[in-house]
Amino acid sequence: MTNPGRVTMIRLLTFGVLVLSATSWAQTRPPILEQVAKTYGLDSFGQIEAIRYTWNGEVTGLFKASRAWEWEPKTGKVTFEGKDKDGKPVKVTYMRSQINDDAKKQADAGFTNDNYWLLFPLHAYWDTSATVTDEGMKKLPAGVGSATLVSVKYGVEIGGYTPGDTWDLYAGKDNRVEYLVFQHGGNQKPSLVKATWAGYKKAGPLLISTEHRGTADGKPLHIWLSDVAVKVTGSDKWMPAQ
Repeated sequence: MTNPGRVTMIRLLTFGVLVLSATSWAQTRPPILEQVAKTYGLDSFGQIEAIRYTWNGEVTGLFKASRAWEWEPKTGKVTFEGKDKDGKPVKVTYMRSQINDDAKKQADAGFTNDNYWLLFPLHAYWDTSATVTDEGMKKLPAGVGSATLVSVKYGVEIGGYTPGDTWDLYAGKDNRVEYLVFQHGGNQKPSLVKATWAGYKKAGPLLISTEHRGTADGKPLHIWLSDVAVKVTGSDKWMPAQ
């Protein structure tokens, strides 16, 4: 097993502004993208003051890791608790606009990866740099049935953690993602990830998929989110996902 503290799995493009006003770019994107994002809580995201969750991931023979996060979307404040690259327990609090040392850079790369697993349908809508296409009804990559394939691709020229990444979301008739296929744009591993999106729970106004099983470069993959909860405007109490 590799060092559980190192940044593992998928390093993704750093996301910027999270609460967006209606802009012209949205009109050029396929309608299914907004429909899916709304299913996951797009219209109510402005109510979210804080989100906490633990990202857990394991790929047989490659790594096993667990990282706990607390995030304030409106301020950009992040608190990470887990292990550093040497496997030592660490707790780091930082502002995403002020990443000025290696510990914060390492934490933020992990945060980006884990937050995309938490909220990718929303990030696909927020990330204006991504090219999104509606590929129509396709057979699911595993199991039986079909779903609408929504392909989200990040260009090589735009930089970030790993430019050129492609996320293929398979959305069912209820606009919930049923399956995901990730293809790495660079030479980092794993280069191909296939995973279910299941274990759906509501955390305040947000819909969260907490259970993902599949393969990473052919090896068994299990990613799950635990201890998910949110604080909403006007309340100082955490609302656990259920």
